[in-house]
Amino acid sequence: MKYPFLILVYSIVCQGRGINLPTIPEIQHPPVPEDAQIGFTAEDAEKLLADPEIDPEVRPGLFQGDMAINDETYGDWRVGLRWDVFPDKLWKNRTVPYVISPLYETEHYITIYKAITTINHMTCIKFRPWDGKAKDYLLIWPIKYPRGCWSYVGKNGGAQIVSLQPPDDTGPNCLGGEGRPIHELMHALGVFHEQSRADRDKFIKVHLENVIPEFKSNFDKQSLANTTYQFEYDFDSIMHYGKNFFSIGKGKPTITAKYPAERLGQRKMMSKTDCLKLNDLYGCLGKAPRYNRRYYTICNIMGL
Repeated sequence: MKYPFLILVYSIVCQGRGINLPTIPEIQHPPVPEDAQIGFTAEDAEKLLADPEIDPEVRPGLFQGDMAINDETYGDWRVGLRWDVFPDKLWKNRTVPYVISPLYETEHYITIYKAITTINHMTCIKFRPWDGKAKDYLLIWPIKYPRGCWSYVGKNGGAQIVSLQPPDDTGPNCLGGEGRPIHELMHALGVFHEQSRADRDKFIKVHLENVIPEFKSNFDKQSLANTTYQFEYDFDSIMHYGKNFFSIGKGKPTITAKYPAERLGQRKMMSKTDCLKLNDLYGCLGKAPRYNRRYYTICNIMGL
């Protein structure tokens, strides 16, 4: 089943519900914080990252590869957004309205939907189909430029893009499984990359000599003053860079573990710690023992 049929069906359903989808330009200009500017144009970044073997989360050339983030958020960012500093970036009532683009083919739509239902099941956060009325909602859309997988961080207001490039002749891109959509949706919920933690040097070694020079700033770590952690460092996090992100070439890892680790990062499923971190960030763990125990149990059973 090809997407023209899906567009027709989707349009009929939306019209029946009185929903008008916004016009989504194929070219977007997501923000990059001024202090993290890489010193060249987006066109230059695209050329540097043109190799089809480059990870699709690296390809957009945004802050740390896939994060659209402004100066305000960058000025006080952590592993997860601080709701006391950025209350407007919290999805209210733990509810996230969303639209999945009708441009996706059926199997790709299903992959995205499985990622959404996974988060719905493992946390008290609820993604709900957009009713056409909510002011703030996610538009999960295959943006052509910057291509790849990317998202804004936390709620930014209005129609907010989560870009997931579908498979093509070069490979699966962002939709080879549910993992990459989960990763980008966690950014949209306010979660950052694991390897940027201020304490990361105790656990990993960053090999800057193997990093594409123009992208070395993507391996900066957070200020200790901006850091609070309730969970141990997670090599297995779905939010952790892979060992070859932004590498200058094959056999040149940019990150290695200082302790025995089965892997560095993965894009299959939230780890146990990812699950707990997200639940904690949105107050899903709470204080009531039964409520607490429910999500601890789910995370320990379903998380990697």
